[in-house]
Amino acid sequence: MYNLNGKVALVTGAGCGIGRAIAVRLAQEGCTVAILDVNERGARETAAAAQAAGARARVQVADVTDRAGLGRAVEEVLAALGHIDVLVNNAGILRLAPLLEMAPEDWQQTFRVNVDGVFNCCQLVGSHMKQRRSGRIINLASWLGKSGRPYNAAYCASKFAVIGLTQSLAHELASSQVTVNAICPGLVVDTAMREYAEKEGKKYNLPAASERESTIPLGRVAVPDDMARMVAFLASDEARYMTGQSINVTGGLWMN
Repeated sequence: MYNLNGKVALVTGAGCGIGRAIAVRLAQEGCTVAILDVNERGARETAAAAQAAGARARVQVADVTDRAGLGRAVEEVLAALGHIDVLVNNAGILRLAPLLEMAPEDWQQTFRVNVDGVFNCCQLVGSHMKQRRSGRIINLASWLGKSGRPYNAAYCASKFAVIGLTQSLAHELASSQVTVNAICPGLVVDTAMREYAEKEGKKYNLPAASERESTIPLGRVAVPDDMARMVAFLASDEARYMTGQSINVTGGLWMN
């Protein structure tokens, strides 16, 4: 355990999947968690799980692409909880299609959520952390932010952007003792995104997760808790000398 007692964490896209696992793990570590999602029902279910772990949890219904609404949500969290020590930018979407056939609105929406959403949260919460001279920002990128793949152009490009944003912001906030790191998940099951990928992937004869498992050196696909464990580490003082990193959590699927 990483002893995060007294810390306040804001987790976006925390209504299900990886975001829920992260929020619950941070609750188990002693954090008060602010759970932000567009899905109020999912957010409340996550809050109940966090509270069952013994933590205080607050639900914020907001869309990371809505700058004004997100700003109000951050202000409400600060008013209610006093400060934010950990920001986890987890909210994201996937749209599969050949690049030459991709609808422009799907490309644009991918960037609005995956890149603009991270930008919005980093600005709104990062300014608070800079003033306090303390904080941890953890962005969810992807192994596909390091290697382009067919039918994933929008997602890959957006996650490459998240890694670049992470490195730039890490430089800018280092003098304020705020660290900024990214996690690059591999093949993760038990998420809404994976359900979408499995369904849409059939259109392009993409292999299912079960077929790809044998290509992973550690012999299994990831589950949301694998990502939550890395977030807990990066949020802790154990990672206090790490910043600007994009850490693969892929079971060896991608190595660099």
